[in-house]
Amino acid sequence: MSLSVRAASGSPAMLARGVSAALTSVDRNLSFTFHPLDEQVGAARQRERLVAWLSGFFGGLALLLAGIGLHGVMSYAVEKQRVEIGIRMALGAQRDDVITFTVRHTLIMTICGVAAGLVVAAALTRYLQTLLFGIEALDSATFIAAPAVLLVVALLACYMPARRATSIDPMIALRCE
Repeated sequence: MSLSVRAASGSPAMLARGVSAALTSVDRNLSFTFHPLDEQVGAARQRERLVAWLSGFFGGLALLLAGIGLHGVMSYAVEKQRVEIGIRMALGAQRDDVITFTVRHTLIMTICGVAAGLVVAAALTRYLQTLLFGIEALDSATFIAAPAVLLVVALLACYMPARRATSIDPMIALRCE
């Protein structure tokens, strides 16, 4: 059995003594534990906080894995285009041109993926509305921040292969073919 008592003024701990004395006068075998309302609300919300924390952790882990996967794909793509990059460099392409060429390819793929993800996310928001607490289903900050973070991760993941592509010696690349 639980009993909720509200104090109009003063400390709830002071009220607990009076309530305890009144109830023990009715039955001496009763035992009591008093918990403030904010403590009870915190205990009730602990499960939601744990789920939110785990969701954030696994979301960050998924972002890390996506970045590692994109880096691997870009490294492979640069390796497959080694001869083409070597020819471009032999014909006078500057390092910035090669980096721009490689990064542009990654950005096009990433923007297409982000656009498709935004369309699917917007379509599924009405089904997820019941799971969201304190934010709207079509929260503009989320729909701006998530693609921005994904684009930054994609740029970081493709920068190293793009920079490595600029170190290709045109003569070695042409000899391999």
